[in-house]
Amino acid sequence: MIKLEYFTSEDFDTLLNWIKDKELLLQWAGTQFNYPLTKKKLEGYIKEANDFEKSSTFIYKAVDTESGRTVGHISLTSINRTNRSARITRVLVNNADRGKGIAEQMMKALMKIGFDELHLHRMSLGVYDTNAAAIKCYKKCGFQVDGVLREIQRHEDSYWSLMEMSILENEWAEMKISENPATITI
Repeated sequence: MIKLEYFTSEDFDTLLNWIKDKELLLQWAGTQFNYPLTKKKLEGYIKEANDFEKSSTFIYKAVDTESGRTVGHISLTSINRTNRSARITRVLVNNADRGKGIAEQMMKALMKIGFDELHLHRMSLGVYDTNAAAIKCYKKCGFQVDGVLREIQRHEDSYWSLMEMSILENEWAEMKISENPATITI
């Protein structure tokens, strides 16, 4: 089990140790950051985040409840309280902890914040078509494919397409009913 806690400057070293190459940085952050990722860039990333009443961005680390170790990172951005929408971004599980269902737990915990606490109507995300594991996870979490932006990102000698996905509040409610709510932890 994991719980989400706010990501702070004390967590910079952990994230920097996870993201050591250009491809992973691009998969994680798209074009928001240039390689290499630095503490100075991360300072700008968390500036004005995590004020529940005012911020349009919440940035979290995922902490394993048994060991207390940070095992992942996830953020909720572009929070629009008028349209009741937001975007899930920068989902990353520590390489050593992949394949354990942590990404799914992180997604569901963040969806609980978005739908149950912020009362959002829609949550969206974008994922490169090369990231099959993430696409499978997002579909398992109830996200639907809205469309594909073809060959939007150049990487070395190839192009990646971006799959746009979303979930609506009624779809979240149906999913919650069919699951054990105790498995979703913030």
